[in-house]
Amino acid sequence: MEINLLVIDVGNTRAAVGAFLRGELVEVNRAPLERRGELQAALASAWRRFAGEPAAVVGATVNPPATEMIEHLVEQVGGGEVLWVGRNIDLPIAVRTEEPGLTGVDRVLNIAAAHQQLGGACVVVDAGTALTVDVCNDDGEFLGGSIGPGAGIMLEALHQRTAKLPAVKLRVPTGAIGKSTEEAILHGVYHGIRGAVKELVEGYATELGHWPEVIATGGDAKVLFEGWELVHAVAPDLTLYGIALAYANHHLEHDGEA
Repeated sequence: MEINLLVIDVGNTRAAVGAFLRGELVEVNRAPLERRGELQAALASAWRRFAGEPAAVVGATVNPPATEMIEHLVEQVGGGEVLWVGRNIDLPIAVRTEEPGLTGVDRVLNIAAAHQQLGGACVVVDAGTALTVDVCNDDGEFLGGSIGPGAGIMLEALHQRTAKLPAVKLRVPTGAIGKSTEEAILHGVYHGIRGAVKELVEGYATELGHWPEVIATGGDAKVLFEGWELVHAVAPDLTLYGIALAYANHHLEHDGEA
């Protein structure tokens, strides 16, 4: 649909802000939630893309305490009411978990966006603060998945909970064997995450009866998964597309009243 949307994905530590101009994603900015000035600048920059044309503001959050702040900043930059997926707007796919209301909105939106692009069963690996590995069936129904610590949490825990292990920033380790303490930590975290993802996807494939395509997203996805044969594509803006899809479905169902 050729609609104008300011979309906001509010995570645990930062927010991604995107501008869809007549249906095309033309700008994406990310800012830490603790830096209100940077976040406001990201929102203002995206809003300017519409140049006075009508635009809806749609958000999704896994961080409810940040909701009021986001709404206030949107108001300051000239935007209107924020429509929240899961509150004002229905999720775009069915959720088949035991407690759908407690399933993270971002996880569902990622799967919805991936399924729309791939047209069949798929897995989304979101490598952010947490590492989630979720799956849908061929009909696009969200079946569930796994939640574990992300790379940053692992690296931080190793440094803070031990006497001698240093603080290490995530990067691709070199060689097959870690020959320094830093490299050993990188090998453990990097290959530990990739091994977990492979094991989970194999299990999902057994349940589905065929191998699903795998899409990776999240801040650490490029470092962890780019060029890996298991992963079909790295899509950093997947959640933004999922938010836009939820709004488009809502817009169609309500004859443009939203």
